Amino acid sequence: MGFFTFVKLMMVLFNLLIFLGGLTLLAMGIWVSVDGGSFLQLLGPFSSQGMQFVNVGFFCIAIGAVLVLMGFLGCCGARKDSKCLLLTFFSIILIIFIAEVAAGVVALAYSSFAEGIIKAWVTPALQKDYGSDPVVTKIWNTTMTELKCCGFNNYTDFVGSKFEEGNGGSLPPTCCWTYSAPCSSIEAERSDVQGCFKHILKILKEHANIVGGIAAGIGVLEIAAMIVSMYLYCHLDNRIS
Repeated sequence: MGFFTFVKLMMVLFNLLIFLGGLTLLAMGIWVSVDGGSFLQLLGPFSSQGMQFVNVGFFCIAIGAVLVLMGFLGCCGARKDSKCLLLTFFSIILIIFIAEVAAGVVALAYSSFAEGIIKAWVTPALQKDYGSDPVVTKIWNTTMTELKCCGFNNYTDFVGSKFEEGNGGSLPPTCCWTYSAPCSSIEAERSDVQGCFKHILKILKEHANIVGGIAAGIGVLEIAAMIVSMYLYCHLDNRIS
């Protein structure tokens, strides 16, 4: 077996595993999102943490869809000797890699700027979609319940929102220490529940080594995938001729 054939075989097998893993994550994410109750029954004693799986479900759907696409492009590109699919595979991974590096640099070097960007995107979603969009509402309810926080910054994210208008001036129960409705803005101000961003930032700092290790591992895999796909792309003409 020549080196080119070996690399091609490894490329097919590796991306086949990615494709199957993506399908598994996609199916699990849909199952958790649609019928979380039956999924939680399988967890037994761990079902007390069940609310976390609402967020996990949507996360699995997103990651699974990306993995299915990448596995399909890489596997078919190598198997069919398609320069078009290999180049598409390489381009998508390159774009993802550049985006990850850029996001990491901005987050580390310009943390206040990154916070401003996230705030500008999240706050309008809370104002307009919380309480009306079931996906946004479910994600935020889970996050606020598990982290015991309120909104992105604090209770003011919900002041003047559609949710407040539609509930007679009441805010989400997690914005008050009593964790019960109705939760008025006056009670929320008195409770002074912190926003979720500070809690998430604290968790990330506490697990910085794990987050960094995972990010480094993903980066190495992406670089290896780009090198292999470009090697196959550049040597396909020689093999065909």
